[in-house]
Amino acid sequence: MNASPSQPHPAEWTETQGLLPSVERDLPAGRHQFHKEQMMAQIHDDLRTDRTSARPAPAPRRRNPFLRRAILLPAGAFALAGAVVAGLALSGGNDDGGKTDLATGPALTTRVGAADPKGAPQLLDRISLAAADTSAPAVHDGQFVYIASKVASTYPKTVDDKTTVVSQKLHDRRVWMSPDGKDGWLIEAGETSDEGMTLAGPNPVSSAYNLLAKLPTDPDALLRHIYQVSDADRDPEVPRDQAAFVAIGDLLAESYPPADLTAALYKAAAKIPGVVTVDDAVDATGRHGIAVARQNDTDGQRTEWIFDRKTLELLGERTVQVKADKDGEFKAGTVVFTSAITQRAVVDGNKQQPGKAG
Repeated sequence: MNASPSQPHPAEWTETQGLLPSVERDLPAGRHQFHKEQMMAQIHDDLRTDRTSARPAPAPRRRNPFLRRAILLPAGAFALAGAVVAGLALSGGNDDGGKTDLATGPALTTRVGAADPKGAPQLLDRISLAAADTSAPAVHDGQFVYIASKVASTYPKTVDDKTTVVSQKLHDRRVWMSPDGKDGWLIEAGETSDEGMTLAGPNPVSSAYNLLAKLPTDPDALLRHIYQVSDADRDPEVPRDQAAFVAIGDLLAESYPPADLTAALYKAAAKIPGVVTVDDAVDATGRHGIAVARQNDTDGQRTEWIFDRKTLELLGERTVQVKADKDGEFKAGTVVFTSAITQRAVVDGNKQQPGKAG
């Protein structure tokens, strides 16, 4: 995978335009970690001192930063990982603790693309070969992996006992992570201050470079490992195969795996039952591509990894409501979460941006 995806084309900003700020143009949602997100949201609510809504809103259906990545950590490490991100759980209420409210408009929607259950193995094999042929720099002690993206989420928001489904503005997300996963920084509008917040802690983030470099690169062994560790923390509402697919997507979207591991992750994904291709999908910045996807039949949401048609580079991911959920809040075609990777690099210091010293 290349360090920087191709730039978005403004002419292709169609379904994402409703998320954009009025004067200017940031990996999965769903219930696969629903209970954990409820817990994080409750912690967040308990810390809030000023409320303008009489009752707390439901937890948002987007991932909390690094919460999903805890799936590849031993079960005992989750408590600390949760503590690191406790202050980041979004609340759907109308009080944002002084932060900018990013939920500004109606739910983002899209045409639900047709799924091809036969095309995934061949496409993933091509993507794997392309990834193996890509040279990525090694990450050394003292350096940091830098990932910049555009993201937005859709979630139920309750104001004065009335619940509506709203989408955030598309916004920047920037993450720095040390090779050992014990130090890092996050800046995301509406979730951190303008300066950001530390991700430091004694337990490493599971997508840290040094940990990824130790994973097996044999696809069968790698998939067995993913199933084993995802089973330990899997939400019982989430099918086992879906949890494994989501875990692989997490490692691909906001980390910098060595090329041989990236290739193995795609080959492992091809072995998961229910993985399909979607002929047309759009990332958060409007770039069209072909997707590898899997649907969670429990909640009717489909997680899509979006690739450039020509280079097969990972552009981003999104979660689409394929069929209305049982509560009737999320209608078919709702984009629950959308992201676009805009830059991936190795820098020489925490909070340093590529091309800038210090």
